[in-house]
This record gives sequence, structure tokens and C-alpha cells, in this order.
Amino acid sequence: MMPKDQQGVQNNPLLPGYAFDAFLVSGLTPIEQGSVLDFTIDRPLGMKGYIINLTTRGKGYIYTGAQELTVEPGDLLLFPPNTIHHYRRADDSDSWYHRWVYFRPRAYWADWLKWPNTRDHIGLMTLPDAATRQEFDDLFQEIEQRHKEIRPMSEQLAMNRLEQLLIRCYEQHAQANQAPMDPRILQACQILSESLSTEISIEELAERVFLSPSRLSHLFRSHVGVSIVRWREDQRVIRAKLLLQTTPMPIAVVGQQVGYDDQLYFSRVFRKRVGLSPSEYRKTTHHFCN
Repeated sequence: MMPKDQQGVQNNPLLPGYAFDAFLVSGLTPIEQGSVLDFTIDRPLGMKGYIINLTTRGKGYIYTGAQELTVEPGDLLLFPPNTIHHYRRADDSDSWYHRWVYFRPRAYWADWLKWPNTRDHIGLMTLPDAATRQEFDDLFQEIEQRHKEIRPMSEQLAMNRLEQLLIRCYEQHAQANQAPMDPRILQACQILSESLSTEISIEELAERVFLSPSRLSHLFRSHVGVSIVRWREDQRVIRAKLLLQTTPMPIAVVGQQVGYDDQLYFSRVFRKRVGLSPSEYRKTTHHFCN
């Protein structure tokens, strides 16, 4: 029988009938041949949110309504909302263990959820080696552990780990589909990231990575796709968003932390890039405790 609460609601996400009426649910589905979990999950209408799924053992079978595929250890799947899918243990495997997270994304995750390799809208990725697989497995476990902790910010901590997981997926796609970045440009990005609160001229940055200013500017745009000034502004806005979401820090101080001593100028830049003022953005996210 399915475990239910006193109101008769099915409260085990591994069994049919669970509502998934939450921003984040995560777990491990350990399917063994002939076990209580050895059945087909049938979702002809998909889900309201996203599901990211990592196979850790055995083999699974996915049917999308038009195509079929199997997944093995190291294979990642991303199911967008309303995507038809059915899955079960593969017939030629005695088990299928997969970690998963169901989630409603934050708005600024949109680019990270556009996986380049898809089949019938389902994102596909294979992790390249054992070390990377272990790293991703650990992130899935941390998401689950943080979400289960009995503390005021457990869901926010789990969402932050999920954000880290999605960023790592994004990085893996970039590494698989792009030529290696010039180490001098990587160094320049690191220098800029570590000093967002200060001003570094292109001349000073070029000197630190042993390039001329013109050569640095050319290589940076070639590898990164935008100018140095634009990339630094991007990083400042990303950091400001995180501080506004996760701390009660005054807006003027947030601006100073990311290199804008003039609060009005910081607000203008932020609104131009995000579409909201810093205070409006904070009201829509408010992920910190008052």
C-alpha cells in the first residue's frame, strides 16, 4: 500500500500519486528487479516543473512518445515542463539507480536550462570520467540532504546547491562544444572575478597577463564573446543578484561590494540589465531571513 498522511494524501515521491506541489523535491530511486519500485513511470502530460536525473547504477529505459533511449551510469537527463516521458528499468539490467531533482527554476536560470543536446525536448549529457561523475553525484546528495534538514533556510540552501549543479552542467556543455580557452584569458577572468569591488584598467589587466592591451581585448572578445567591460559588468550584476537574494545587506552596500560606490548609478545599471530596480528585485526573491 502507498504511504498516506491523515488526509489520505500520497506522500512518497517514489510512488504514483505524489503531487509534486513544491518548488523542489529530490531523492534517489533504487530500482531492483522485482522490487516494489520496479514499474514504469508514465507521464503522458509531463510535469509542471523540471526534472534533472542522473543514472548512478544499472540501466534505464526512456520512452518519449516518438523515440527510445537507454541511460547508463554518468548519463544526465533534463526533462522540461510538460514534456511527455515514460521510464523504467531496462530489461537487460537487474537494477537502475538514479538520483533526481524536481524543481521550479529561478528566472535567471533560463540560459542554464537550454541544453544543446536534446531528443524530443529532453536534454541529454554524458559525464566524461569517474571523477566528474562522483562530483555530480555528491551535488545531488547535497541537494537532498540540505532540503531534508530542519532549519529555516533548508530549501534555499538546497536551491543554491541545485544552482551549482546547473552551472556545472552548463560548464560541461561549454567544455564539450568549445575549443580550449587561452590560459591568459582564463587568468584575466579570474583576476576580474576576484576584484569586482575595485576598478582595474585594461592596461593594468593586460600587464598582469603579459599581453598588450589591444591583444588582450581582441583575444578576450574572441574567446568570451563580449568585451572586457561588458563581461565585468555581467559578473557584477550576477554577484549583486546573489547578494540581494541571500542577504539583508543594504542596497548601497551591495553596490559597493560589486564596484559601484554611487547607489544611483548602481541602480541604473542594475535596472538596465535586469529590468527591475535592486529593491524591486529583492522583493521578488527575498531568500534571506528577516
